[in-house]
Amino acid sequence: MERFVVQPASPLSGTVAVQGAKNSALKLMAAALLTTGTTRLYRVPDITDVTIMSEVLTAIGATVAREEDGALAITTPETLIPIAPYELVEKMRASVVVFGPLLARHGFARVSLPGGDDFGHRPIDIHLRAFGELGATFITEHGYVEGRCERLVGKELVFDFPSHTATDNVLMAAVLAKGTTVIENAAREPEVQDLAALLTSMGAKISGAGTSRIEIEGVDALMPVSHVTIPDRVEAATYLGAVGIAGGSIVLNGACASDMDMLLEKLVAMGMEIEREHDSITASASSRLRSVDISTLPYPGVATDYKPLLVTMLSVASGVAIASENVFAGRFGYIDELRRMGADITVEGHHAIVRGKLRLSGAQVRARDIRAGAALVLAGLVADGTTTISGVEHIDRGYERFTEKLRGIGVDIVREV
Repeated sequence: MERFVVQPASPLSGTVAVQGAKNSALKLMAAALLTTGTTRLYRVPDITDVTIMSEVLTAIGATVAREEDGALAITTPETLIPIAPYELVEKMRASVVVFGPLLARHGFARVSLPGGDDFGHRPIDIHLRAFGELGATFITEHGYVEGRCERLVGKELVFDFPSHTATDNVLMAAVLAKGTTVIENAAREPEVQDLAALLTSMGAKISGAGTSRIEIEGVDALMPVSHVTIPDRVEAATYLGAVGIAGGSIVLNGACASDMDMLLEKLVAMGMEIEREHDSITASASSRLRSVDISTLPYPGVATDYKPLLVTMLSVASGVAIASENVFAGRFGYIDELRRMGADITVEGHHAIVRGKLRLSGAQVRARDIRAGAALVLAGLVADGTTTISGVEHIDRGYERFTEKLRGIGVDIVREV
């Protein structure tokens, strides 16, 4: 199995080009199922999750190819095979977003119950309840959920939690429903806004994306278009964490600071210097970070994907902080790995008490999900000796050219078999 080998870092410097957002690209790819013809998506990262979603779409009957200009071209025929098989869906939870497009376009979908990162139970009940209110009926058997409808009919929906994935899924279903659908307590993430922008350019009628109330007036058909994916704010956060821990100054080209307001405020409170430009962020750290309390919340709060990175930063900051997880129960599995490296962290319920230390200690650790893996790489930058991270296949799911980009700003990291 492959692994990353990381040595302690000197102050970092250089420029990183931020990839397209993983959490947007996967939903944009699913949206291509809503129309016939070729949809072209630009700035789609070359990562494992995109490969898996490409395989899901291929199994459904679409053709997916990278073109010479970098576009990911998704061609969908008149008739699809509305079944998402277990062997693909179990690899990645986001695959469940094909449910909405298939129901809307074909009136039938058979999708395996989703898998993905192991950090707590994340049921799809909110998706199915919403589809049911729009007129679909379901049976669950043999590990699959099967949905049917004549044509979905718009209705006012109220989510009990602003689920990002459910908002995307229902949004895609509603654009071809009869009448008007309203989603109250919708997710507000930039990636939801990106999906709405694509759907609107395809001919959908959507208002309110980016707010807690989204209104969709159904149309009879959509057309294929070209679209550029927004920047990946979690990838940008990873490199911000690297310079915060190791010191120095870096520039993130293509980053969108306005999508990361709460995170950037936290980093400034920890002692980093942040300069915002139209499409870049310059980040510097000249002294040891200060501890601050953090609490994850749906957007525009601190994203749960940021928390492993922030906890790693706090583990070497001056002082004591409390990190609270309010989105996904069980997202503390990586803390045992940080403890192996000498971090002083105590978990009580959904809170982690982090007592900062001056340095960590290099050790053999294992990545258990995408962001936890990236956080362990960051920990290696401030650990005496060598840090070896196994489970790099998780990191590959979300980061394009990860070691190359890190080496470009001065990190001593190699990939070994």
